[in-house]
Amino acid sequence: MQKSLDIPTPPIDLYHNGFDNDESIRNIDESNNDKVSPKNNYYLSQSINRNRETEEQCINSDILKRKEIYTYSAPFNLYSAGWSFRSEPNYRFRLAVASFIEEYNNKVQVVQLNEDTQQFHATATFDHPYPATKVIWIPDTKSTHRDLIATTGDYLRIWCMNQNNSVSLELLMNNNRSSEYCAPLTSCDWNEIDFSLIGTSSIDTTCTIWQVETQQPIFKTTQSQESHVKTQLIAHDQEVYDISFSRLGSGRDIFGSVGADGSLRMFDLRHMEYSTIVYEDPNRTPLLRLSWNKQDPNYLATFSKDCYYVTILDVRVPSIPVAKLENNKAFINGISWAPHSSCHLSTGFGIQALIWDIHQMPKPIEDPILAYAADGMIEQIHWSASMTDWISICYDNNLQLLRV
Repeated sequence: MQKSLDIPTPPIDLYHNGFDNDESIRNIDESNNDKVSPKNNYYLSQSINRNRETEEQCINSDILKRKEIYTYSAPFNLYSAGWSFRSEPNYRFRLAVASFIEEYNNKVQVVQLNEDTQQFHATATFDHPYPATKVIWIPDTKSTHRDLIATTGDYLRIWCMNQNNSVSLELLMNNNRSSEYCAPLTSCDWNEIDFSLIGTSSIDTTCTIWQVETQQPIFKTTQSQESHVKTQLIAHDQEVYDISFSRLGSGRDIFGSVGADGSLRMFDLRHMEYSTIVYEDPNRTPLLRLSWNKQDPNYLATFSKDCYYVTILDVRVPSIPVAKLENNKAFINGISWAPHSSCHLSTGFGIQALIWDIHQMPKPIEDPILAYAADGMIEQIHWSASMTDWISICYDNNLQLLRV
């Protein structure tokens, strides 16, 4: 029997809007005087359309200072990307992107936008074995730690971005040294409170929490019933596809995972004998991703394979979706909560990047408030933690930054 975690219930203000400027989110319904429907192919705003059409004519104009879209075209197809968390001016518009090449030799690039020239530059490129399934920077907004990047693929690797823009491999995490084979890692997450903790998910049904200083797994969930496993929790019965830390409680101890068994589960490092099944897909369809609300961690979002909607959940009411965000034009392939707002969520549906306002929950949410159509299938979508009016998307060999 699954036992619920003892999670306090703080007061919730679902009607809080985290955006400081009312114009930071432009309502398409108001700007176009038309009813917005996810069935239509529409764009962030009319200003973006004008920007796209006249970009070549205004390269030397101050209008570019208000650009809504920036594009970087990599020399290879892209899959994963991650924003730098650093907030200093010289780290603005900096991301790491990873290639998707169907062979052993792959690449990771660190790219940054020059705001004067309006052009991206690759400040560093380094080799990576196999495509990186996740690229994430150390969530250090105050720059008190070294400039680190974590990647997953065959193993968890920690890289250091040095002052001269060279990149060095600092750590390689392997908790299966008795075998020459490894189970590929599907994702990872870096704890935003305790930077020494990184969690990984794997196709071998396990999640592992690593302590970076010691390079040792301090906690591993497994389906094994062997008596010598001292830190055992009930985990997924099949592959684990994603892992994410929650800001519940202290923000250090609770994390969730989703997997091929169609379940979303929650674990607590302080009570390793317990786990909670927060949600199970009615058809046991694999759940591919989960994302915690950054401002109200009682809420999280997930989606299943070949699905037309995002499921919003409340951990205080397990198993019952609070809302569904639907778009019947394409399958969803990415989700990311706004880092500064409890009621805004970005999603990638096919070629569309959509921004949703969910403050009216539990009332049905029929339409997004913003949308943008890319020129290819969106692989990932991420909201910048340090530049909260920007999101990033990847499609084909392109990285695009969109102002919201």
